[in-house]
Amino acid sequence: MSINTSNNPVKIAGTGSYLPEKELTNKEMEAIVDTTDEWITSRTGIKSRRIAAEGQNTSDLATEAAKNALEQAGIDGADLDVIIVATITPDTLTPATACYVQHNLGAKKAVAFDVSAACSGFLFAMEVAQRMISDGNYENALIIGAEKLSAFTNWDDRNTCVLFGDGAGAAVLTRGDETTGRILATQVGSDGSQTSILNIPGGGSACPKPSRDGEGEQPYLAMQGREVFKLAVNAMKRASEAVIEEAGLDAENIKLIIPHQANLRIIDAIADRLTIPNEKVFVNLHKYGNTSAAAMAIALDEANREGKIERGDNIVMVGFGAGLTYAAAAIQW
Repeated sequence: MSINTSNNPVKIAGTGSYLPEKELTNKEMEAIVDTTDEWITSRTGIKSRRIAAEGQNTSDLATEAAKNALEQAGIDGADLDVIIVATITPDTLTPATACYVQHNLGAKKAVAFDVSAACSGFLFAMEVAQRMISDGNYENALIIGAEKLSAFTNWDDRNTCVLFGDGAGAAVLTRGDETTGRILATQVGSDGSQTSILNIPGGGSACPKPSRDGEGEQPYLAMQGREVFKLAVNAMKRASEAVIEEAGLDAENIKLIIPHQANLRIIDAIADRLTIPNEKVFVNLHKYGNTSAAAMAIALDEANREGKIERGDNIVMVGFGAGLTYAAAAIQW
């Protein structure tokens, strides 16, 4: 577990997101697997999800989200010093997806690398980028959460295929001051004893040639839902409380909570445990499903562009992911 409260302000200068055009609704899922709209909605809160086009890679989604964030920040790709892509669905095992994005943006001077922390990845990237800027060696950082989960989804498993979607979100971090808002506190943590409850068993060095025919380890997302629910709620509560306390906030002066968009029941449980009213919790899960590392990044951009947050507002972002990883951030906009 790590808590970061920097004395040198780092602000979010711009946000962006990108969702593939193809929408896959719950009604359409009924023709793919043995499920119903009512079953999916009542258990998850999801109504539809986006699916990347054939030939559209994670780096393509990430690049489009990055362009939108750079435009809002008024920064050219050539001015970037750091590019971090959070993803569990990289274009290739090597090189990093961030390197493809770097090339796409013409960010020739940027150092580019990936982080793999699943659904917590965007906030892991935020902590790393904030430290790099705060230390004084870098000025402009681009952090992206991007996933093409459809490529790692078992479309015959009704318990998992209804959950996931594709998309990307991004934010530009720059040096700030006391008048421009700042990242107040961040926390990241991991519990490696829980690696088995949410994973992609096939495709790594332990099983480099996975089978998709049902034999051996498969390159599909696998999850033990009940175990994930309990651990996720507890981890997110602890991480949120840590950054709220460190930032000197309370429920009254928090404008918005942006949680990981995995399951509406988890989101409701977190709001209840933090005694935050539902109207202060941003939810877009119903539109996109669980997009892993992209989920909080997409939600942040939508909240920003929809005017849900304004200059001076305090927000808290919190998530959990495979690993089990967990993370939170308190931000003054």
